[in-house]
Amino acid sequence: MRMRNKPWAAPELNACKFFVRNPAQYLGKWQTFFARRQPIHLELGCGKGLFIAGLAPQNPQINYMGIDLKDTVLAPAKRNIEQAFLTVNKEPDNVVLMAQDIEQILTVMNSEDIVERIYINFCNPWPKPKHNKRRLTYPRQLENYKKFLAKDGEIHFKTDDDALFADTLGYLEECGFAVISKTYDLHAEDCSENVMTEHEKMFLERGIKIKALTAKLK
Repeated sequence: MRMRNKPWAAPELNACKFFVRNPAQYLGKWQTFFARRQPIHLELGCGKGLFIAGLAPQNPQINYMGIDLKDTVLAPAKRNIEQAFLTVNKEPDNVVLMAQDIEQILTVMNSEDIVERIYINFCNPWPKPKHNKRRLTYPRQLENYKKFLAKDGEIHFKTDDDALFADTLGYLEECGFAVISKTYDLHAEDCSENVMTEHEKMFLERGIKIKALTAKLK
């Protein structure tokens, strides 16, 4: 989906205290960005930020990182997160948003930036075989994540795409991950702790079942 240009996005993000335009400057020292040194949870492809907005205000004991490429989505994410924090009457001090190509994530994250949990929500399925390597769950990417994922850390993955889900199960096995839970219809089960994304709501309205899994390194 092509998003319209937002002339206000870049200036608003540049003035935001929890947005980092040049994240490489924090390579190996992301804990210093936050007000408190505590576990980090990372969302890859955070989009308009509804997922982090649903988690961060209610979990002040966790630091959240959101990565996406375009100002056109990160600026709405910034607004959604700020709006969510109004409900707890405080400023966002456990969130950082960054503009970054996830394929180059090792230019901004390394083994000093230990992450306890990685969220991958409704990433592009890249269905053509020649494009599969661009998937955020492709083995090359999973090997990158292992560089900064804690030894007992988890990957939480949600998608609407059957083929991507099936392939991801294989990718995880190939890269030494164990799938500790999975479902082919998340909303048919107890998902009271689930935080929905913008895409998740859209797919549910269309009657598309949501696939989800949690994986840990073996």
